[in-house]
Amino acid sequence: MSQYQRLLLIINPTQRHAHAIGHAAALAQASGASLHIAALLRSLDILSLLEEGDRKQARESYLQDQRDWLKAQVEDLHGKGLAVTTEVAWVDDMEQDILDHVVEMQPDLLIKQIQHEPKLKRAFFTPLDWHLLRHCPIPVYLIGGNGYALPRKVVAAVEVSDTEPADNELNERIIHQAAGLALQCDAELHLLYACDISAAFLADMGGVDLTLAGLTRELREDLEKSFLRLAERFGVPAECRHFIRGQPVSVLSEFAHAQDVDVIVMGRNQSRGLGKLLGSTTEHILYQASCSVLAV
Repeated sequence: MSQYQRLLLIINPTQRHAHAIGHAAALAQASGASLHIAALLRSLDILSLLEEGDRKQARESYLQDQRDWLKAQVEDLHGKGLAVTTEVAWVDDMEQDILDHVVEMQPDLLIKQIQHEPKLKRAFFTPLDWHLLRHCPIPVYLIGGNGYALPRKVVAAVEVSDTEPADNELNERIIHQAAGLALQCDAELHLLYACDISAAFLADMGGVDLTLAGLTRELREDLEKSFLRLAERFGVPAECRHFIRGQPVSVLSEFAHAQDVDVIVMGRNQSRGLGKLLGSTTEHILYQASCSVLAV
């Protein structure tokens, strides 16, 4: 049985060039899942300048235009036998309304196009995608790039530097989610760990009579052994295992570009050596990698 039974796609109908509908529909068809498309519109401040009667008419007219467009988009999907439902609605609080949809519908996956925000804006306001990564209770599939509707290459980005049960459990969820997606889409499954050993991290291991270079080598070898054990446990072929030295965001974005990766599957609340959150890595990878991100 597919791990996906119900999919929820959130779109901005004013961005009619977006390809999120095609990606979500392809996944629904491959997995046999139902698909609900919610086209949510932020209230237009400019309408407040109109008289109340005119404002109401303008809002309804604008909403109907978006309904007509969305209906045209899904006609072909119905013809393919997909179970697709739609809605178009005004919202005052986009973040909360999306989370309310998730709670009400209980989908297996929330799908949305990546919304790129300028760096200066991100410094003062939490982007919508980051908000969803932090608060959505289900896996979030953020679509990026302009590649194939169904992924051909899926990468599970794991963390092996921590031995806490919660981290091990998250690795399992990441791999199961990635493996399930790869199976549904007949894609390659790869396992990757970005090995980032800093002097600050090594300082936490004081009291060991080794040179910094020796300690670095010893720790790296231990991490690689842990990574290989994880790969063996889940039956990942040798040619699909990638233990790469470097900072996670750089490693993942460069690997995705060089290897034509379609989806990176990552964790959202995974601790690292310096007490960082992999969630922050996941958030920043949205603006670095040229692919989609599935966060669990």
